[in-house]
Amino acid sequence: MSNSFMGRCGADCQACLCRTSEGCPGCPATEGKPFWGECAVAVCCISKGHDHCGQCQDFPCTALKECSENGDNSDGVRMLEVWNEKGYDAWRREQNAQS
Repeated sequence: MSNSFMGRCGADCQACLCRTSEGCPGCPATEGKPFWGECAVAVCCISKGHDHCGQCQDFPCTALKECSENGDNSDGVRMLEVWNEKGYDAWRREQNAQS
């Protein structure tokens, strides 16, 4: 994975406020155990050998949908669809160019 700020659930860790307030290094760097505890979605994704959940044959699964609906990542499923279409690196370049 080329960018440590690609959340496995579709979260843009680079834009996350916890990155600075909690010192979170990003989803891939925490290996499924961010500052708040173990993340079942990330652990599942890692166990299947994927960079993000959008690469899974079960995408979008119930756990990912619940994570997106119940957390701060309401755009996660849509973001993963974009990353599948464009690729994460291309999407990140677009975001950086717009900033």
